Amino acid sequence: MTAAAPPATRDRSPGLIVAVLAFCGIVVSLMQTLVVPLLTDLPNLLHTSASNAGWVITATLLSGAVFTPVMGRLGDMYGKRRILALCLALLTLGSAICGLSDSLVPMVMGRILQGASFGVIALGMSLMRDELPPARLGPSVALMSATLGIGGAVGLPVAAVVAQNADWHMLFWGAAALGALDIVLVLMFVPESPVRTPARFDFLGTLGLSAGLVAFLLAVSKGADWGWGSPTTLGMFAAALVILPLWGLGELRTREPLVDLRISARPQVLFTNLASVVIGFAMYAQSLVFPQVLMLPEVSGYGLGKSMVVTGLVMAPAGLVMMVVSPMSAKLSAAKGPKVSLFVGAVVTAVGYLISLVMLDAVWKIVIATSVSAAGCALAYSAMPALIMQAVPMRQTGSATGLNTLMRSIGTSSSAAVISMILANMTSDLGGRSIPSLGGFKTALWVGFAAAAAAALVSLLIPGRKPAGAEADTALASSTPVAPAAAEAPAGTTAATAAGTAAAN
Repeated sequence: MTAAAPPATRDRSPGLIVAVLAFCGIVVSLMQTLVVPLLTDLPNLLHTSASNAGWVITATLLSGAVFTPVMGRLGDMYGKRRILALCLALLTLGSAICGLSDSLVPMVMGRILQGASFGVIALGMSLMRDELPPARLGPSVALMSATLGIGGAVGLPVAAVVAQNADWHMLFWGAAALGALDIVLVLMFVPESPVRTPARFDFLGTLGLSAGLVAFLLAVSKGADWGWGSPTTLGMFAAALVILPLWGLGELRTREPLVDLRISARPQVLFTNLASVVIGFAMYAQSLVFPQVLMLPEVSGYGLGKSMVVTGLVMAPAGLVMMVVSPMSAKLSAAKGPKVSLFVGAVVTAVGYLISLVMLDAVWKIVIATSVSAAGCALAYSAMPALIMQAVPMRQTGSATGLNTLMRSIGTSSSAAVISMILANMTSDLGGRSIPSLGGFKTALWVGFAAAAAAALVSLLIPGRKPAGAEADTALASSTPVAPAAAEAPAGTTAATAAGTAAAN
């Protein structure tokens, strides 16, 4: 059954709906880069150790991973606009708590609430599928995707300027103000979707998925600090290996599961999600390389000695490239199909990695290399939600796109762990301290290339047409939504986070 929205809400301008949802995407993406300029100062600001201060990033990562599929499912059940507003309210509350914080515990609590807002992207795409005419769907969701690239790219230099010239609490009060504004705009101009899936919420499934994800992502994100062979890290990985399969068995036996694994097992959904993991890995790998190369001192022989603000400005064009390429990818998908867009995007990303191997010695070369990879990611991410939406019933759009977002986040989180481990173990000496070596940076880029190539191979396994029985919109066959880009790592796992890592070095 579905519940129709009040007639008064059905007359909103599609352009206005898109503009409001896109602005929400920008605000959410800003949360990822908000704390980057503070990373090296957080231990002093919060009166804690450097290891404990790392929870300011890790807490948001875990929160985003847990809440993204949950918010998508709640949106399907109770109304996407309502849950979208709830996500923004949590963001606003979390930002206010951080703005009042001078110690670790309230700061981490606030960042957890900020991470809960990452469901906004999947909900926004689902609302667009429900509300927009077919001709507007592809380009509009492409813009929704591009806002994440733009917001993440613009957020770093803006946050750096504020942090350097004002009280650091202003970063969070500004975020709270933007979140509150978003809530007002959504309630005023975005209609509620008439598509609902009345059901009982799967609390046991939510608990199982949360426990499994937290165990896995804690091991991935904190393994370097704890030691990859430590009992804690191995115990977390073991817990994830036990909990997640048991959760899957439970979901298969649940009448109204949080995640419908039978639909997720459809080849088009399964291989798209697998491609999301590896392309997410590929996307993030260079984000750990270029900011560090830009900010390492010139005396290292390969560092460019740039400031945090300049580094952010150098990385910003990649977000603009994504904004430009995303609508083009919708046209490619309309002509050739989203599978082709995904394959071409993975190949272009791989090419970006190859040319970056010889383009580390000048700012303008780095701009070119990051822009090529960004164009590839825009093409690939444009295809993923289209492939997912073609294969799932309309009533499950929120939960399905939320799961796909989670898969990309797992890819970026795993990339952060693997690339950080490479850079930590391939070092050179600079004035008595260890820094990543040039060989380490190039090895990381080769790993990114391998991940992009793997994404291209996985994309070839995706069926070339809609599977029989899928309740898909015919509009999606001719217009391609675009999924969130770089920044879609749930909580701070962005290019900008790498810049903070470099600064910490």
